[in-house]
Amino acid sequence: MSIKRNDYADRLKDIYTNNRIIGSIIYPTIEKENSDIYIVSRIQDRLDLLANKYYGTPRLWWILAQANKLGEGSFVVKPATRLRIPQNVGQILDKLEKLNKER
Repeated sequence: MSIKRNDYADRLKDIYTNNRIIGSIIYPTIEKENSDIYIVSRIQDRLDLLANKYYGTPRLWWILAQANKLGEGSFVVKPATRLRIPQNVGQILDKLEKLNKER
């Protein structure tokens, strides 16, 4: 089973509502590699759909967001944006695991 971004987040309870919440996650820095692919986004492109296309799962949308410094809280990518698609997913997931298990 693949690592998901929330696997290392703390599970907490809101003291006021008693609802379950997920704590913060430390994302790894994603360095540029020669194996990276570059694309120019189109009108219908979204991070989750691009992750599904290039990684086989929409759950890895955060890799694209982190690699391209897209932290606006939306999956939507403005058309004609040059996007880097990292190909070293295994290494990125290993970094995610290491960063969040050490806390």
